[in-house]
Amino acid sequence: MTKISYQECLKTIYKLGRFGIKLELDAIKDILFRLDNPHKKFKTVHVAGTNGKGSTATYIASILQAAGFKTGVYTSPHLVRFNERITINGKEISDDEVVNAYEAVHAADTGKRSATYFEIATAMGFYYFAKETVDWAVIETGMGGRFDATNVIIPETCVITNLSIEHTEYLGKTIRALAWEKGGIIKPYVPVVTAVSQPSGRGVLENIAKDKSAGLFFYKKNFSMKKTQGKDTCTYDGLENHFVRLKKPLPGEHQKENLGLALAACELIFKKHKTTDPRYGLTETLVKEGLSKAWWPGRLEHVMESPLVILDGAHNLHAVKVLGKYLTSILKKRKLTLVLGILNDKPYKKMLEHLVPLAGQVIITKAKIDRSLDPSILKTEAERITQRPVIIIEDVKAAVTHAVTASNDTDVVCVAGSLYVVGEAKEKFDIDLDQSKNFH
Repeated sequence: MTKISYQECLKTIYKLGRFGIKLELDAIKDILFRLDNPHKKFKTVHVAGTNGKGSTATYIASILQAAGFKTGVYTSPHLVRFNERITINGKEISDDEVVNAYEAVHAADTGKRSATYFEIATAMGFYYFAKETVDWAVIETGMGGRFDATNVIIPETCVITNLSIEHTEYLGKTIRALAWEKGGIIKPYVPVVTAVSQPSGRGVLENIAKDKSAGLFFYKKNFSMKKTQGKDTCTYDGLENHFVRLKKPLPGEHQKENLGLALAACELIFKKHKTTDPRYGLTETLVKEGLSKAWWPGRLEHVMESPLVILDGAHNLHAVKVLGKYLTSILKKRKLTLVLGILNDKPYKKMLEHLVPLAGQVIITKAKIDRSLDPSILKTEAERITQRPVIIIEDVKAAVTHAVTASNDTDVVCVAGSLYVVGEAKEKFDIDLDQSKNFH
């Protein structure tokens, strides 16, 4: 049989997205069983929550890698290339390996129903990590937790970042319901670290952890990160460790929380295994070395300096509030142009209220995905909030080009509202950078 091309492979995978989301684990369990259960051949960390999953996963993986472990990371969604979802030691899976993994998984997809896009992608990640004999894999949930396709692993520790209402048609309309779904990743006797702050959510997690005899550790209660007075560093007061003068790898005050979660997870991992392998020595030097190499694109990412262009995938209300605080802290008297596109299942009115008042100009755009909200709806709502110019440029790359061209060197351009919008913008800057390198 002729091997399909990388482009044909992606086309086939993306078509599966049309068949929706199935909240059950039977299909992926069947596929993995036929592949000889690759997910059981390496140690894992499982990361769920609403915001901060990707950066938290990246911090954990960077520290494990610095300790000398071959470390995979599985995240979603991707920004520009499918390959971003599956990395080992920071390197994306190759195009050929994407095809190999897909063909192996597709051949095993012979159950009662065909697997969904996310189930196929998840199985591909597990298959590739096993094939490449990783020591560890940090696995991010796609949506929810309890019936998420990733929830077939038995991790060494679990992380639940924070909670804000999202995907209500699948995960419920209350924090309590959301906590039940995210808490579904908790396994018997497996410790959990979390930044969930709402009492109703904490109560649910406490009950699940108690039923599973799983240790549960809360950010700010059992461990914390604090800004060092007068310096651009943080101090970690952990479960047992104390680290000082830590530099946040990524901008934004919210990264203190993500970093704290990652360090607490690493404390639990390293303590459990320290008698079996000398590499499990969690020192301040190791932590700093790992964090110095941590990078997570599309989240307060500075892709240009004059004007300052910031890409932030802020795609829900909590993330938009965080972005608003960050922009307020850096703007001072600089003019801000917002390039915004939002999906149709998001609380767009409230999201706009936190960003639009900061801007001197708003450009409404639209990602190519069919779930994008009609730009005219966003324009009408934005004009209700501000007297400043609001225009529509539907093509994301054209919108970003217009924003940059119309800005002075001291101005700020922020592209936000959806990871899909940010992905299209990032692709433009990556192409521009490649062309610049070729030109010189």
